[in-house]
Amino acid sequence: MEGTAAGAASGRYSASLTDDWRVGGGVNGGFQLGVVGAALRAHLPAHPDPVTLTAHYLSAGEGGPAEVEVDVERAGRLATVSARLTQGGTTRIAAIGTYGDLAAAAAAAPAERLTAEPPSLPAPERCIGPEQTPPEVLAMAPMMSQLEMRFDPACAGFAVGAPSGQGRLSAWVRFADGREPDALSLLTALDVLPPVTFDLGMPGWAPTLSLTAHVRRRPAPGWLLLTQATRNLAGGMFEEDCEVWDSAGHLVAQARQLALVPRG
Repeated sequence: MEGTAAGAASGRYSASLTDDWRVGGGVNGGFQLGVVGAALRAHLPAHPDPVTLTAHYLSAGEGGPAEVEVDVERAGRLATVSARLTQGGTTRIAAIGTYGDLAAAAAAAPAERLTAEPPSLPAPERCIGPEQTPPEVLAMAPMMSQLEMRFDPACAGFAVGAPSGQGRLSAWVRFADGREPDALSLLTALDVLPPVTFDLGMPGWAPTLSLTAHVRRRPAPGWLLLTQATRNLAGGMFEEDCEVWDSAGHLVAQARQLALVPRG
């Protein structure tokens, strides 16, 4: 992924935030989280996978060079680390997370108990794809060209001014360049769908205040199935819960974020 941090022994990693991941007033928060995640992985060769990562978004990222400063808070079977993503001395993200080895964890404890179920969507070819996305939406969100998103027809009415009002969006997603998903790319995937406020008839940029990501396992190759919803919009803010399922039917990542309601 462009923007992946380049390693440095000092704990400082150079990176690039690219304008082709821009949406609304800044570079997509999921892409920035992936940049932070890449720096953390580069700093922790014995702990290759993000397990949990919480980011507070302090200012909007802009296209251009950036730096990620990493500190190890604790290291053992799991490593706890903190990081700051800055541009020109301005902090964009302050984050703390835990890294480990998801493959080793799955091998050591293979049992799964789930009550969560993936959303039921038509096959990707029967969903609403980029060829049906209004040009004004693409102009507002250049990042959509980096992904192939195919929305559930049941919640795609927002694109033609007919939102369902349920506060839920679901879509098949894969990278436009053909890359297969990995644990690191799930950090980005957790924040690539439009805000669920679109489905409430409130389109526009919804700046993220904080986002906590949980990566549960390494994903299988193929499409990712994303679903996100909100249950409470109040005080000019709303929460957004996201789940990511892989092509094998595994729940591979979860996130909750708090964001500002788009301005009218």
